[in-house]
Amino acid sequence: MPRRKPRAQNRNSKPGSDALGEGFPAGFELGRSVDGPDGDSYVVRTIPGSRATKTYRCPGCDHEIVPGVAHIVAWPAYGGEEDRRHWHRGCWNGRQTRRITRRWS
Repeated sequence: MPRRKPRAQNRNSKPGSDALGEGFPAGFELGRSVDGPDGDSYVVRTIPGSRATKTYRCPGCDHEIVPGVAHIVAWPAYGGEEDRRHWHRGCWNGRQTRRITRRWS
């Protein structure tokens, strides 16, 4: 009986590496650039529920994003790690039609 899942092409490759380079997990998305709630350019990354391990507070609705819930991480294109914010997917998609409810310092 044939295998259901074909084997990987290159057996010498390390787990967690792919065409993006060493150390990036398969399917890792570096981020895409989009317009943010204030009109600036933001880098956005989608976090699947299986990788969401902490509780965050969404700046769009001021509710918690509990572990296991898929969400969006966005930060200004000019910013660094301290500027990252975790959003519910619906809150991020509706960012153009409503204001941010929570301001951070």
